[in-house]
Amino acid sequence: MSGVKAVNPNAEVMGKQMALMMNINAAKGMLEVLKTNLGPRGTIKMLVGGGGDIKLTKDGNVLLREMQIQHPTAMMIARTATAQDDITGDGTSTTVLLIGELLKQCERYLGEGLHPRVLVEGFELAKVATLEFLETFKQEVATGSKDIDRELIRCVARTALSTKVPEDTAESLTDIVAEAVLCVRPEGEDGAVDLHMVELMHMKHKFSSDTRLVQGLVLDHGARHPDMKKHAENCFILTCNISLEYERSEVNAGFMYSDAAQREKLVAAERKFTDDRVRAVIALKKKVCDGHPEKNFVVLNQKGIDPISLEMLSREGIIGLRRAKKRNMERLVLCCGGVAVNAVEELVPECLGWAGLVYEHVLGEEKYTFVEQVKNPYSCTILIKGQNDHTIAQVKDAIRDGLRAVNNVLTDKCVVPGAGAFEVAAASNLRQVVKKTVQGRAKLGIEAFAEALLVVPKTLAENSGFDAQESNINLTDEYEKGNICGFDVLTGEPMNPVMNGVYDNYLVKRQIIHSAPIIASQLLLVDEVLRAGMNMRKG
Repeated sequence: MSGVKAVNPNAEVMGKQMALMMNINAAKGMLEVLKTNLGPRGTIKMLVGGGGDIKLTKDGNVLLREMQIQHPTAMMIARTATAQDDITGDGTSTTVLLIGELLKQCERYLGEGLHPRVLVEGFELAKVATLEFLETFKQEVATGSKDIDRELIRCVARTALSTKVPEDTAESLTDIVAEAVLCVRPEGEDGAVDLHMVELMHMKHKFSSDTRLVQGLVLDHGARHPDMKKHAENCFILTCNISLEYERSEVNAGFMYSDAAQREKLVAAERKFTDDRVRAVIALKKKVCDGHPEKNFVVLNQKGIDPISLEMLSREGIIGLRRAKKRNMERLVLCCGGVAVNAVEELVPECLGWAGLVYEHVLGEEKYTFVEQVKNPYSCTILIKGQNDHTIAQVKDAIRDGLRAVNNVLTDKCVVPGAGAFEVAAASNLRQVVKKTVQGRAKLGIEAFAEALLVVPKTLAENSGFDAQESNINLTDEYEKGNICGFDVLTGEPMNPVMNGVYDNYLVKRQIIHSAPIIASQLLLVDEVLRAGMNMRKG
């Protein structure tokens, strides 16, 4: 009888063999759920919510976050995988596959009576050796502002996108994603890229292939006065956070007047405070435009603009947009230049930005304002289009992963050949080099680790409709001839991923090799599952 039963007779205890089998079966279950999604030929899952809402996706991160997982071991694996996405932006499905395959390979050895600790020691040795091999297998990339390898950046973006969306959509999004990251990249190759400066705006309109990059900003509202221009060129942009509307006094006060003239005088005095601010903006417009009809003036205000102020601005030919979002105000300054103004006393020509084109686009009841043709933009907008919500959500998730993938290359300054090439090479290295340097039963753990790494090319082959074992043997034979080779999902034959432009992120691979063996080791070393918490005393 377990010692816990002596302390707490109400405790529920699962013995060593049952605990191990529970953990292994949970990992194998997660493996079976996500393996069909891996790679460009992976299938799509349909998630149905409690209210009947539907989500179509093949993104492992979305699946693990949206699915209701109740099994404690499966939940632990899912949290590890979603943490992988939070850190690197990709590799969620691969992490689940590697953890599941590690435990699956251990099942045979455990059935023969081998102690889990021996396998864990082998895992640790294999993990260290694989990380060292990764350092020799990676390829350096030129990421300097002058000598940047744009074609390789596009290849990384295409590889990341093709696993999330159909091939034609991925091809159309590749240039958009690559250029968006390079647009917001600051001067100097070591500067941190703030991906929040890439605005993702969506319109339920046309097709996903019509998604485009706007070198500027798209606002989800238009001008609030019917007489304001809908299309303007050569625009000075005033970004401000000044209230241009009548404001009530914060102090409760009463005013006494004896006739209508005094009341009118009182109203005029109250209104003068706001009108003076509007006149200051109009005076700045007259100063910079200097009577040239081809020059225009646009005011984007974070606070409100009341109807009277809008009328005054409209008469002077000024386009006024109110209640702009704070994040758009930050991006606007990076797009158009100038500085954000917080008081009318700061209104000087030097605070203005510039845009070659500002126009309003009406789609049904929605209005969108485009600010384009800006100089030296450090912020941009990806305008996502799609015919329904499912398509838009799928494209948006894919673009987020693509942006992270390109950013990882600029940060790491290196890439790893993809299509399962690293896994084949690392498994061969473990068997032919590392295994010979280890004595004793730890070799079994290394062998299990090597076999588990091959789950990636095996799954790519299965999802493409080819025989997994035959493909694996062909890849291994080709690598032993001295060639870097990955799996071609179109022909089922080994191919050179470098020649075909298939690359993975170094950061993603390193994180997977770090985290997956640790979780697998912890699950292997569980000898009892106890349910003897404080809340059981109530029973």
